[in-house]
Amino acid sequence: MKLRHVSRALALVALIGTAHIASASIQTIDRIVAVVNKSAITQQELDARISSIQKNMASQQITPPSPSVLKQQVLDRMILELVQVQYADQIGIRIDDSQLERAIGRMAEQNKMSLPQFRETLAKQGTSWKSFREDIRREITLSRLREREIDNRIVIGDSEIDEYLKLNHGKEQQEFRLAHILIPLPENASPEQIAAKRTRALAAVKEIESGKDFSSIAAVYSSAPDATSGGNLGWRAAGSLPPAFTQLLEKLKPGEITDLVRSPGGFHIVKLLEKRSQEQKTIVEQTHARHILIRTNELVSENDARQRLNQLVDRLKNGSKFEELARLYSDDGSASKGGDLGWLTPGETVPEFESAMNALKPNETSGVIQSPFGLHIIQVLERRSKDMTVERERFRVRNELKQRKSEEQFEDWIRQQRDRAFVDLRLKDE
Repeated sequence: MKLRHVSRALALVALIGTAHIASASIQTIDRIVAVVNKSAITQQELDARISSIQKNMASQQITPPSPSVLKQQVLDRMILELVQVQYADQIGIRIDDSQLERAIGRMAEQNKMSLPQFRETLAKQGTSWKSFREDIRREITLSRLREREIDNRIVIGDSEIDEYLKLNHGKEQQEFRLAHILIPLPENASPEQIAAKRTRALAAVKEIESGKDFSSIAAVYSSAPDATSGGNLGWRAAGSLPPAFTQLLEKLKPGEITDLVRSPGGFHIVKLLEKRSQEQKTIVEQTHARHILIRTNELVSENDARQRLNQLVDRLKNGSKFEELARLYSDDGSASKGGDLGWLTPGETVPEFESAMNALKPNETSGVIQSPFGLHIIQVLERRSKDMTVERERFRVRNELKQRKSEEQFEDWIRQQRDRAFVDLRLKDE
């Protein structure tokens, strides 16, 4: 099974310099290299993705596999993505231009740039703005699809959390920084297929044990999406990993690799890069706030909502009571309580709202603030520090167990989608 699911859209922000070269710059006669159901992948699209990955690997000093191996790895990944995008379209998941622009705008802000500066930076790195937009649209679509088909259907009950805490009582909670190699197995694999995949996995182990760089071996052997990043998984909490992996990792020292591990999804080789203990005591600063929300829709434009709220800001400055205006005008469920949101813990609201709220002092009111929910006026009433150790522990365990189940179910789901799809490979060796 895969060990992680990465929101790759945000990863593109960190890799602006490695974004792919526009297909127009590839000097080749275009042709179809794969048919996936009723859609096609062209040679130019494949070459553009390969160029991006080669650039990325060079920036990370990862030795790439042979051109033929890399080409097949990239094509396999593109097929999986296209299968998912097609399914998302069938069930009505579509990212319109306004949603896309908001997402790209947030990415620019995270890089401390205006949108024109962000676009100029991409252009200097040889990245087509049109291609970049479609990359982000695809990544958001895939993320929404996974949320709908997998994540939103997973429920972690209190009894599961209680059982986990009971089994791990007194144990030091650890996090591991990992890299891995995945040799996948098809669904209902035959004994011959299993033997062949095991032989390939053992060949990878042998090369690692001979002293070759793990990241380069991952790039050659692994079929995981992160193969071309050296199999790097980043930091993973112990609870988010299958128990079989955790038991092996606890015995390793940094730099060591696990024995070959078999899961329903295939064979795994995992390298422990670092380990650390999780902080046990959690003191957080909470904010008691209230707000007035005007939602935008077909009848209320963003400009209309902003004008309404600016009028309310003026009324507040002239002595009107916040709670009375919230009851009369707010579109939020908190309107009946005068807009009172109670005590808010970091991470409990969307980033745009939290950032604006955190900039306010107690008894201070914001101007008009925009978030994915609409436009707000925020007022901070008070702040306090609170020991959230017990609550955070249960919250952490719930998230880790959900992540583990999500990865298990997503691997099965994506394999089933791939098996059901009609795929006609037309890749020819050059």
